[in-house]
Amino acid sequence: MPDTAPATGPLIGRDRNWHPPAYTPHYKTSVTRAPQRALVALGSTLTEETGPAFGHSILGPLDNNLILNFTGQPAIGERIIVHGRVLDDSARPVPGVLVEIWQANAGGRYRHKKDGYLAPLDPNFAGCGRAITAPDGRYEFLTVRPGAYPWPNRTNDWRPMHIHFSVFGTGFGQRLITQMYFEGDPLIARCPIVNTVPSADGVGQLVAPLDMNAAIPMDCLAYKFDIVLRGRRQTRFENRLEGM
Repeated sequence: MPDTAPATGPLIGRDRNWHPPAYTPHYKTSVTRAPQRALVALGSTLTEETGPAFGHSILGPLDNNLILNFTGQPAIGERIIVHGRVLDDSARPVPGVLVEIWQANAGGRYRHKKDGYLAPLDPNFAGCGRAITAPDGRYEFLTVRPGAYPWPNRTNDWRPMHIHFSVFGTGFGQRLITQMYFEGDPLIARCPIVNTVPSADGVGQLVAPLDMNAAIPMDCLAYKFDIVLRGRRQTRFENRLEGM
């Protein structure tokens, strides 16, 4: 694992023009979450810019293998590889950053006490993993394809199959969160959360294409999801949509 990490410095302020609207009534919980007063932007402090930081040595050998990392017994579901690179706005690799993922199991249920969906829990699947990007910015996870699931938004809304991503910079104050969707899923266009993104190009940045070159015959398909931190090709993030 690399010992290097992104250079420290002031956190880059948000470009509010890049955000989806905070108030989108078709996404029901945005009605109560949307700010009611003018936003105030504060500069970053030295503590936020430099730490607290994660230790590269704390990752275990199965941390990026969601099929085995909970009990050591294989999880149920379609095996897939999710891989890509973390890049800056000049397509240069960003090494040494912590990438975390979490997801529902193959039936569309999370291992969470508040998830009341009728799909069964998989006793061998926790649904979370982490990896540190290599010198060329690459990361890789072995997991199962998550299932779609209903959610109490409108009468019959379903979340598309998706995986949540978190990317850390030099410290926990530099964290970006987004979701990855799967090429060809018809629920993407129907999802109220996806539809808060105002452009088709923006949605496309969140959809991972099938990558048969990285698939393993008779074992698993692969999907490629590059994460671009800034610039016109940047990945859209839920908490800092202008990029790191």
